[in-house]
Amino acid sequence: MPPRQRYAFLTLPNYTLIALSSAIEALRMANRVLGREAYEWTIVSEDGRPVPSSNGLYLAPTVALDDMAAPNIVFVCGGLDVRRSVTRSLLASLRHLSQHHVALGSLCTGGYVLAKAGLLEQCRAVIHWEDMAALREEFPRVMVSDQLFAIDRDRYTASGGTAPLDLMLHIVGEQHGKGVAQAVCEQFMVDRVRSDRDRQRVPLQVLGAFHHHLIEAAELMEAHIEEPLSLDEVAARVGLSRRQIERLFKRHLGTVPSKFYLEARLRRARTLLLQTTMSIMEIAVACGFESPPHFSRCYRSLFGCMPSAERQSKDPRAPAATPRTRAKTGRANAKQATDQRG
Repeated sequence: MPPRQRYAFLTLPNYTLIALSSAIEALRMANRVLGREAYEWTIVSEDGRPVPSSNGLYLAPTVALDDMAAPNIVFVCGGLDVRRSVTRSLLASLRHLSQHHVALGSLCTGGYVLAKAGLLEQCRAVIHWEDMAALREEFPRVMVSDQLFAIDRDRYTASGGTAPLDLMLHIVGEQHGKGVAQAVCEQFMVDRVRSDRDRQRVPLQVLGAFHHHLIEAAELMEAHIEEPLSLDEVAARVGLSRRQIERLFKRHLGTVPSKFYLEARLRRARTLLLQTTMSIMEIAVACGFESPPHFSRCYRSLFGCMPSAERQSKDPRAPAATPRTRAKTGRANAKQATDQRG
């Protein structure tokens, strides 16, 4: 019989409640199915006081991080604006836990905190899909995946929404058998246990566009934001002609592929603008624009304001170069200077 597992959930201000409750409920129901307390859990905060979730609710009882009983895994629970929750003491505490061989995990955007602490380097890890691009740019040594969840040695990361339920069901299945995990699914009226091979998001499906060539084209575009493909290249890779691709986009989405691609790049740019401290120049390069003026014009056309104005409206921190884009920014600056001389 596997020993009882103790999991601690470290809540940060504005954490996502559905992610935390999905994880805990899976453990609660596993106990019920097994007929014993195979799992116990503790809600933790840095100082022991309950912190608000993103919907304004608080969970109690909550204990201080330094006062919790020795856990098997500590999950960092993030949510909105997770960067504001990072403190030196928090990072030091997580590093201390790692040094004492405590497994670490994250829910929703909590992976950012682990990465900031240097605890995800060379690890396969996930974060909510809205934050994936920012995490990749800021921490190039983290192997960011678009999976629902990832387990890499003693790192357990789950994306947002109900993905923590799938992570816990995977753990329960590994420790107590797939039958127990399936029984938990049946209690929650979930039709299947999703695996770590399931993706967080498939482009266009939320719009009801299921044409496989269209989805494949959209996926190619989203995978090539920094160095955009030509429409002829996209068409060739999905096995269609340029004209056929244009007809698909017009019929199903009411737009042309070039506009769809440009807006995808600009949406990625907006994410980086609001979630990172990258400079406008770096963001332009990371999203496939050859010059900041062109980027700014396109951005204003879609979002109604200049990138700098949007960033100022969100009270950003001072821009700082990121490892991944520093070299490319230098090349773009040199190219811009050459163009101006010419």
